[in-house]
Amino acid sequence: MKPAGVVRKVDQLGRIVLPKSLRKRYQMNEGDPVEILVQGDHIILERYRPKCVFCGSMEEVKEFKERTICGQCLTEMNHLPKLG
Repeated sequence: MKPAGVVRKVDQLGRIVLPKSLRKRYQMNEGDPVEILVQGDHIILERYRPKCVFCGSMEEVKEFKERTICGQCLTEMNHLPKLG
């Protein structure tokens, strides 16, 4: 992790403002989803990119019943024997 050299205060509602230069550099626009990760004693903000719930891939991801699944896992599921 490389420090950005920017210090911001947390407001009464727990919000911080990301500097415009960082938003532009990392292509973060108003309304974009942001994922909050914790790694040890670090809080990490990332642009949210949907991942397959089965394999973690971010390639060819589609939403199905409020979950995300990649094309490869979907193909594999289609080849499973039918239950019943």
